[in-house]
Amino acid sequence: MDDPTVDRTGERELDRRARGSVGWWARGVVKGMAAGLSAVVVAVTAYGWSTAGTFDAGFLRSRAIEDDAPHSLGGDLNILLIGLDTRRDQNGDELPREVLDQLHAGDGDEGGYNANTLILVHIPAAMNKIVAVSIPRDNYVPVTGIPGYTHAKIKEAYGLKKAAVQDQLIARGVTDRRRLEQAGREAGRASIVRTVRELTGVPIDRFAEVTLAGFYDLAAALGGVEVCLNHPVRDVEFSGADFPAGRQHLDPAQALAFVRQRHGLENGDLDRTHRQQAFLTSVARQLRRAGTLTDPGKLGQLMEVAHRNIVLSDGWNMTEFVRTLGTAENPQVEFRTLPILRYDVINGQDVNIVDRQAIRREIAAAFGMPVPAATTTRRTAARTEPPAAWPGETSTGAWRTSTTTPVSGTPDAGKPVRGDIISGQIPCVN
Repeated sequence: MDDPTVDRTGERELDRRARGSVGWWARGVVKGMAAGLSAVVVAVTAYGWSTAGTFDAGFLRSRAIEDDAPHSLGGDLNILLIGLDTRRDQNGDELPREVLDQLHAGDGDEGGYNANTLILVHIPAAMNKIVAVSIPRDNYVPVTGIPGYTHAKIKEAYGLKKAAVQDQLIARGVTDRRRLEQAGREAGRASIVRTVRELTGVPIDRFAEVTLAGFYDLAAALGGVEVCLNHPVRDVEFSGADFPAGRQHLDPAQALAFVRQRHGLENGDLDRTHRQQAFLTSVARQLRRAGTLTDPGKLGQLMEVAHRNIVLSDGWNMTEFVRTLGTAENPQVEFRTLPILRYDVINGQDVNIVDRQAIRREIAAAFGMPVPAATTTRRTAARTEPPAAWPGETSTGAWRTSTTTPVSGTPDAGKPVRGDIISGQIPCVN
């Protein structure tokens, strides 16, 4: 797909118009941010909001949600936020060295195309309670349409499909790197949307994808991010995190290290999930308190960040979306993390074993939908062939292809991150 162009004619006039009408949509931005849509809704904090055609045209768009896919009814909206761990741009080119050095994340050959951040946001038609559910990236789930794989970590559904499609195109003689990259990413987006939909049992109406560099650019546009840690942390080798306990202001590189760290944390990836939630809450707070929403210059910078780093599902009118959010009066906002049964090792990989039925019940309850009835299951000995359905769900029980001893009990998915956007409270996390 061709890079979109943004008509910036009359920019000063837009500045003037935005100063007089920033209030209503600023409220919508903060509400959306609190719901876990920081990278997406920040996009609308731009002085060009009033020209929806110009602003919306600045985003890369994706048709990864099929026209015949299920959709929410009654005005409800489910949005999947994808944080893509890649060191390459939309054309497959490696990010500039100065950017990679700031990311502390290796070069373009590292990280692959894992969807390391997956947040499913439910906005009911009444907008009285917004729920953002984080999906742990190592959940071991079935995948479809990926040659050689019946199951994988959920984060890999994107990259594995991307690679498979690119291999197929290369076999047909396609050599254009840009075409291969874009076709592969489109297939990856469709794959991760389908996989999340099958796991949760709910429609996905919209999605937004933000890259690793997008988190950095967002923090830079805000002048850093405030966070609070329960304990001091040090992970210089992997993420670059090296912070004391307590409340502190992180520069852009430190903020990225904060949301990337998992080594050295008590609950590993689960603690990292809570950090992502805390990051989103802090960003929303800063937008509300720092005057960013009333400064046309800052808003323009945020718009450029959004256009450079975000891919939106086709047909999503962001201006109208924020207009609608702005009509809600202080809705309740809640972060959750999906439960897991236990940790295990499959084919040499650390994974989370999950129960799809339990997850679907959790999602339904959180979203105010009818809760599916629980079914009785029994476990038998582990087997080496892939199961017909989900580990932890079938009458034949969970399966492993390696001999391991899972941790006892149910791993702690962590308490919900609670941060009061209005009062300015910053949640403390591990």
